[in-house]
Amino acid sequence: MKASITPLKLSLIYLVLPTYLHAQNVVISTSNSPNEPSIMVDPKNPNHLIAGANLYNYYTSDDAGATWTENILTSPQGVWGDPVIDVDTNGDFYFFHLSNPPTGNWIDRIVCQKTSDLGTTWTPGSYTGLNGTKAQDKQWSIIDRTNNNIYLTWTQFDNYGSSNPSDSSLILFSKSLDTGNTWSTPVRVSNQAGNCIDEDDTVEGATPAIGPNGEIYVAWTGPNGLVFNRSLDQGDTWLDEEITIDNLTTGWAFDIPGINRANGLPILKCDLSGGPNHGTLYLNWSDQRNGITNTDIFLSKSTDGGNTWTSPVLVNDDNAEVQQFFTWMDIDQTTGHLYFVFYDRRHYNPSTLQTDVYMAISQDGGTTFENRRISESPFIPDPGIFFGDYTNIVAHGGKVHPIWTRLHQGQLSILTDITPIDQILSTPKPEVVIENNQIQQYPNPTSHLSYVSFKLHKDSKINLEIYDLQGQLLTVLENKTMSYGKHIIPIDLKALDLPNGSYLKKLTIDGKPHVMKVFVIE
Repeated sequence: MKASITPLKLSLIYLVLPTYLHAQNVVISTSNSPNEPSIMVDPKNPNHLIAGANLYNYYTSDDAGATWTENILTSPQGVWGDPVIDVDTNGDFYFFHLSNPPTGNWIDRIVCQKTSDLGTTWTPGSYTGLNGTKAQDKQWSIIDRTNNNIYLTWTQFDNYGSSNPSDSSLILFSKSLDTGNTWSTPVRVSNQAGNCIDEDDTVEGATPAIGPNGEIYVAWTGPNGLVFNRSLDQGDTWLDEEITIDNLTTGWAFDIPGINRANGLPILKCDLSGGPNHGTLYLNWSDQRNGITNTDIFLSKSTDGGNTWTSPVLVNDDNAEVQQFFTWMDIDQTTGHLYFVFYDRRHYNPSTLQTDVYMAISQDGGTTFENRRISESPFIPDPGIFFGDYTNIVAHGGKVHPIWTRLHQGQLSILTDITPIDQILSTPKPEVVIENNQIQQYPNPTSHLSYVSFKLHKDSKINLEIYDLQGQLLTVLENKTMSYGKHIIPIDLKALDLPNGSYLKKLTIDGKPHVMKVFVIE
């Protein structure tokens, strides 16, 4: 906040009381500029986790994410990012990635490597999708835990980045029935093709899910918005025309200040928990339907195998005009609870670009959501440093493992959090306070007197308090009912004997808090 000798309108100040949850963030790695993380837990041995990050990094943990070992993945086909980690019922982990072969073309196939010893050794890798010079990009996987069939969906570009209208993008599908050793010939899933520009009219973000009877579900986005297809015969045949979930009129590619590029690509999951929402499909994404300065996180669901979908509901619960972005979702299949992770700027002036990491939790099938901040401190991204396109999260047995990218002092890192869910939920929800444009404070900074000016539209109960930045209440200045009209409250900061530093004025009007930051100088 800049010093000023005139009244300062605080129309977009986002601060918080009390301070951060005592999260248990774990830095997985700071090496090799990691981004676009993926993480997976072995349900049969929940202490075992493997994570991956661009371009060729993988990380293993045998203590439920408390500590990690860093490694580099190699393959005869080359390793070129877009890591996706999965696990089968044998405890074998899979690392799917793009290729960069010594002979061939950049990203000309999707590569699958497998480990049976928690990443000590990996197979050289099988692959699917090789189709001349066409680019095979952004794959996602699902493993049917009744038979260990592996299903992959991804985007094929005739010519990646081309604006030539004769070049198109398609969603393809391939499967392995022998634990990743061989793959079926890819089949086309998308009826509507997209362009190759890698923007709104490109078909991208195809994520598969398994239904309760082995159905294969896929959702993606493109020129027709968010769309859905399914197969009832292990991917041999698909619906002739995809089902529209949401028109997504603002598109899936958008701008987030401080981020090199951003998207709202969808995540599809199916409840297989055996609980009250068994068989329900959930689709999670972000978009800017509420404005370019107000990116939000959304959820839609289907209870009839994808034929019909509910209207989108908000996952983030701040109701503020700020940016929430790069969402990911998982279902704990032992409970049916939904878990989301995303970046969030609800607590700050948007011009600062300060960014937190939030988790949202729904224990009632996406009807209500509890939002909690899980990052220990905010960070500020840099548009000159590629940040990746997504976060990730995996949940099982009441334990949740989010993973995200962070930038600090010019260095990228990958983090997770090991705070128990019951501790996260038992922590009071951070108080988001949003200034309205009728409240002013001046001057700022100040060495003596400071004023708070505001208008009341009716007789209102007023409370004015001073806090330090740790959320400790220092003094109560006003606590009374005030009448309709304009009011100016002087504050003698010198009389309060406040040392140099930053403090928070909390003005509460009829129970609604408004927080202002003031700098005290000699």
